[in-house]
Amino acid sequence: MTTLLMPKATAVWLVENSTLTFVQIGDLCRLHELEVQAIADGEVAIGIVGLDPIVNGQLTREELQRCEADPVARLKIAESDIPQPVARHKGPRYTPVSKRADKPDAIAWMVRNQPDLTDAQISRLIGTTKPTITAVRDKTHWNSSNLQPRSPVEVGLCTHLELRDAVIKAAKRVEKRDGKKPVESAPPPIAEVAAPSQEKAMATALATEAAAPRAQEPRQPTVEDLWPDADKPDSSKTPT
Repeated sequence: MTTLLMPKATAVWLVENSTLTFVQIGDLCRLHELEVQAIADGEVAIGIVGLDPIVNGQLTREELQRCEADPVARLKIAESDIPQPVARHKGPRYTPVSKRADKPDAIAWMVRNQPDLTDAQISRLIGTTKPTITAVRDKTHWNSSNLQPRSPVEVGLCTHLELRDAVIKAAKRVEKRDGKKPVESAPPPIAEVAAPSQEKAMATALATEAAAPRAQEPRQPTVEDLWPDADKPDSSKTPT
């Protein structure tokens, strides 16, 4: 449904120049009837100049007269014969003139550091064209010798979040194409897996070592061994 242009200004004009009820004006202007009454009392929309809906083609005089004669009737907005603007398809994003010279550097950085990104993704990220991407990749760009690869985030052509999302999508696409399995389910490297014969030999060696008696450690000398007569009484001394 077509919406009314400048509803409060239209309501002001209808209050001043018609005999429509507050309900009819509120229904047309998408306002509550109490707000329309406040406009009529001068409490709301003070200083707003009324807008004639007949002059700007939003309402016909016949429609206004019809609803003035019938308080229950509802106003219908006139259909305009002016062609509606066509929605513009989403294309390359706009880049300020001051940053357009940084696009080849950003393309060179992504081609070198993110080879999984497609030309379409690069084009959407920094607002460039596929021929430019191809020229930078093939080193046929007119300024190829002076290009300095720089991150598009660094030069302000896109945000870090946008670049991260594009890299994640590219990684998922490559993973799906190559049929890679998740890292959690990947088997361990062959070098880390012991052969059955090695495991058996290791188990036998451990069992033999556990069953063998320990070699007896040398006995430490005691006080008796060092001084055998230390505890014997002196025979030269006899009790009296």
